[in-house]
Amino acid sequence: MLDAQDRPIRYLRLSLTEACQMRCVYCRPSILTQSKQAGRLTPDEIETLVRHLVAEHGLMKVRLTGGDPTARPDLIEIIERLASIDGISDLAMTTNGLSLASHANDYANAGLGRVNVSLDSLDPKRFAQITGVDALGRVLAGIDAVIDAGLTPLKLNTVVLKNENLADLPALVAYAATHGVEIRFIELMPMGPLAEHWVDRYVPASRMRNALAQVAAGWQTTAQGSDSAQTYDVTLHDGRQARVGFITPMSCNFCSACNRLRITSDGSLYPCLMDQPRGNLTDAIRPKFDADRFDRLLSVAIQAKAPEHPVTGVAVMTQIGG
Repeated sequence: MLDAQDRPIRYLRLSLTEACQMRCVYCRPSILTQSKQAGRLTPDEIETLVRHLVAEHGLMKVRLTGGDPTARPDLIEIIERLASIDGISDLAMTTNGLSLASHANDYANAGLGRVNVSLDSLDPKRFAQITGVDALGRVLAGIDAVIDAGLTPLKLNTVVLKNENLADLPALVAYAATHGVEIRFIELMPMGPLAEHWVDRYVPASRMRNALAQVAAGWQTTAQGSDSAQTYDVTLHDGRQARVGFITPMSCNFCSACNRLRITSDGSLYPCLMDQPRGNLTDAIRPKFDADRFDRLLSVAIQAKAPEHPVTGVAVMTQIGG
């Protein structure tokens, strides 16, 4: 798959559900409609469309997102089906971490390769304020379980908010160094109904890096490639090493190397996280998979992928999966 800018599309971010057990302040509007479970793609439909994308269009990487994918009761079946597809070199999942202490081994045994976990603070009170749940201990236990289960390399994702968790960044880097995992700090994006408050909470990566001066003694840049994060091997003042990334969609976008396509739980196609949907695949999947129609819909969406993302996004993050 090549888009209009000749960027190869090799990476599918597949949202399994809009449901999530958290209510993060940067993710959800104050009022959100219930997830439309009746219209969600089934495990069989998911397997069929991914097999087609791998066999006919060179897809290599799949990431399960949400909402939170662990809110799907059939998640294990979905993982098993996708893990059986030859040609997928990377099957990963992004999650809030709440279920990992109990189910990390189940996900690994089903064939999941690795996990990203959201972790916005190590302070219990601040964690609860940002996420809406008093569950920091559960998430930290889940991180330990992921490491024990071998769902690695594990990456931690932190959305950085002005007047919220900027001061927590040094402790988060120290935690990542202790556990031998990568941490990525993410610039807030102006998405959906929350876009009007974006300017009051946005922190650029340059300010994040300045906040790490108290722990970071040296920075060594690593190759970025098509990764959304610019990463660094950081030497801490105490001599430990940490891998730190900055995802900078607003201060320094990485659109020129974007290799992603997004499909939501109801089959909507998003060629770009911040753009509008460009069609829906369900008519090519139900009641029977129609490869020709599927490819026509896919082509329209891929060719609509703009050179750069818009200034603001139309979707709520829990609908599209980040």
